[in-house]
Amino acid sequence: VQLQASGGGLVQSGGSLRLSCADSGRTFNTYTMGWFRRAPGKEREFVAAINWSGDTRYNADSAKGRFTISRDNAKNTVYLQMNSLKPEDTAVYYCAARREVQYNYWGQGTLVTVSS
Repeated sequence: VQLQASGGGLVQSGGSLRLSCADSGRTFNTYTMGWFRRAPGKEREFVAAINWSGDTRYNADSAKGRFTISRDNAKNTVYLQMNSLKPEDTAVYYCAARREVQYNYWGQGTLVTVSS
């Protein structure tokens, strides 16, 4: 598993961004995929996850109603659609993969900055 996140950038409060995370490996469709973020001065926190088939999703309270995780196994890619962005969503966003309990594979992160 080799994960490459992209799609971050600068956006105004209330705007939208879609993050992508592509896997160059051949077993993408066997992993649960997750998005995490780390804001300046804070610990990394869970944002959302989606199971291998895409029929089960998990969202942090901070993401509910605003962020949507999805995946395209044919493209080995997981997405995070972020709407109604707030300045407090500013963070480096990471994608990760797991088969069991722990996330074992991590992407390099993509920076999202939301201006007020």
